[in-house]
Formats: sequence, structure tokens, C-alpha cells
Amino acid sequence: MAEPQTTDKPANAANWSKRFRSWLIPGTIAVMAIGLIVLLTGNWTAWTGAREAQITDDAYLQADLTPLSTKVAGLVASVAVGDYQTVKTGDPLVLLKDDDFRAQVEQAKAALQASESALVNNQRQKDLQDARVLQSMTGISTAEAEIAAAEAGMDAAKSSEANARANLAATLADVQRTSLERKRQEGLFATESTTHQTLEQAVAAAERYRGQQASGEAEVSSAVAQVASRLADLNRAKARLESTRAEVEVQRRQRAVLDSQELELRADVGAKQAALDLARTNLSYTRIVAPEDGIVGERKVRAGQLVSPGTQVLSLVQQQPWVQANYKEDQLRNIREGDAAEIRVDAYPGLVVRGKVGKISPASGSQFALLPPDNATGNFTKIMQRVPVKIFLDNQQGLTDRLRPGLSVVVTVRTRTGV
Repeated sequence: MAEPQTTDKPANAANWSKRFRSWLIPGTIAVMAIGLIVLLTGNWTAWTGAREAQITDDAYLQADLTPLSTKVAGLVASVAVGDYQTVKTGDPLVLLKDDDFRAQVEQAKAALQASESALVNNQRQKDLQDARVLQSMTGISTAEAEIAAAEAGMDAAKSSEANARANLAATLADVQRTSLERKRQEGLFATESTTHQTLEQAVAAAERYRGQQASGEAEVSSAVAQVASRLADLNRAKARLESTRAEVEVQRRQRAVLDSQELELRADVGAKQAALDLARTNLSYTRIVAPEDGIVGERKVRAGQLVSPGTQVLSLVQQQPWVQANYKEDQLRNIREGDAAEIRVDAYPGLVVRGKVGKISPASGSQFALLPPDNATGNFTKIMQRVPVKIFLDNQQGLTDRLRPGLSVVVTVRTRTGV
């Protein structure tokens, strides 16, 4: 009788179930770990930026620090402040010897006065020249009046000449008539056809008219001479008029020359005034004063020291500090200007200073570095960037005076749009 056949199916099923249970828990844990990693990787930045309180310890107290330097060369006369001394706006800090600069100011004043005197002299010359032009214009009027008088005299002389010639012509007619009458009476007297008295009367009439002829000719000659004299007077008056007009033109051109000289003198006065202003400005540079309230740093010069332009004498630190907090780029999501801030100063444990966000930098700090990073070199490593945030401190009495630029702080910004 044959034996019954056995099978290993139950054993195989048991082994498979055991192996499945051994891999189920690790697999589940692995899947959950992978999912958690994916979840954190994809949302960590969003969670970080969405926090209400954004904290950074990459923050420091800052204040405006002004290096004060000399503008002119000279010897230091005195240093009016000590190290770390509090000063007010306008307080003298460093004084240079100003003898040379005062002499330059006086020299510039003298040069300016000389230029102004030259300008005044030019004005007086212009007034004198105006009087000369006016006098020349009066001469023109006088010459024109002389021309008018000469022309009137010329007309009168010509009229006299015409009258004299007319009288001479009438006298010549009488001379001719009486001469003929004399000849006729002489012929009649020779034939004893007339009386001796009649002949004498004819001879007397002829001689009388000959005398009148000579007188008329003399009057004509005198009239012609008078016309010539008047013509000469007229020509002289016209020449005098032209000469006077030429003189007026000369005087006017001389006046124009004085106007040009005035422009030059005014420009010279302006240059001398600018030189005086420059001398006074250089004199003011011998007194280095505080441009604003603050605290003096260490003095760099001492009395008697020779300084040149650009020599730093000391630094002035402003008394109103502020905080520069360098936040990571994934923390800036909800930070806005005006958000409240809490500042904890490492140097004063337990001290909390209130403030608010004033300004957010327009670029990350790396962009303002002396050597900005260049990621196009072939090797790229992503680095979290930081953006400076300027935080103004509240004016808490007796608190800000204790703060010094450069101290480390921890800043917490309370965003208004956080979740």
C-alpha cells in the first residue's frame, strides 16, 4: 500500500508571512522618513518666513562715525578736546595757526579795494566823457547855426550883387545915352547949331554917368567879393560841422572804450571778491569744529604738529546709535518697515531695548562687498544670503547713552503678518 504524499505549501506560506512582517515596519518607517524629509525640504523656508518672531544674532550696534580731517596745511595751535569727550554742534575741536591765512585775507581785501577804486575811477572818466560828448554835440549845434547864418549872408550877398549889377546896367545905359548926346552936341556946336551951355550940360551929364558907372562897377566888385567871403564863411562852417561831428564820434567811441573797461574792471572786482572769499574760507578751515553732537574718539594730532590737507585729526561718533541686523533671505518674507523690534545687548544681560524696523537694504550684503561673489566660475555652492535691516532704537531716557557702536546684540522683529 502506497504512502500518502506530503506538501511544503504551509511552510512556504509561513515563511513568506514572516518575511513580510520583518520588512513591513522598517519599510513604513523609511517611507515616513522620506515623506518627512520631502515635507521639510519643500516647506521649511515657508515655515521659517511665516514666523511671527524673526530672530537673528548676526546683529551689531552702529552709529554714524565721521572722520574729521584738515583741509589746509599748517601747524596745530591747540587741540581743544580730550579723548572720548562729549561735544555739541559748533564746539571747537582742533585749531591751526592762522597767521598766514589772516595775512592772505588782508592781502585779498587790499586787492579788492584797488579793483573797486579802479571801477570808481572808470565811472568818473565816463562822467567826464559824457560831458565831452555833450560839449561836442553843442559844437554841432553851433556849427549848424553858423552854416545857417553863412547861408543867409550868402543869400544877402548874392542879392546885393544882383542889385549892384542891375544898377550898373542902368548906369551903363545912361552912360551910353549921355555919350551919344555929348557927341551929338559937340557936332552941333562945331557947326554952331547949338549953344555952348547945352554942350556943357551934355558933357556934364556924360561925365556924371561915367562916374556913376565907375561907382556901380565898384559896387559890383564889392558885392562879388562879399559873395566870395560869405561862401568862404559857409565852407568854413560846413568844415567845422564835419570836424565837430568827427569829434563827437571820437568821444562816443572813447565812451564805448570806457564801457569795455568797466566790464573788465567789474570782472576783476568779481575775481578779487572770489579770491577774498577763498582766503576767508581757508581761514575758516583753520578751525575744525564739531559738525553735530557726538563723542570724540581718540585724538590723532597734538599741538605743534605739522599737518597737511587730508590729515585725520580725530573721529566723531554720533550719540544716536542704531542696529544693523543681518537677516537670512528666508526670514524677510513678512518683515516690513515699522515692525516692532526687541534688542538684547550681549554686554548688558537682561537689558531689552525697544525699537522698530527703519529701512531694509536694497541688496544683500554680498553685493556691497569689495569683492562680490561670482558664481559663473564653474564651481557653484549655494550659500544663504543675508540682507541688512536697519533698526531705529526708541529714545529711552538714560539707556542709549550706555550703548556703544560695535556691540553684539540679538534682535527679534515682531512681524505684523505672521501666523
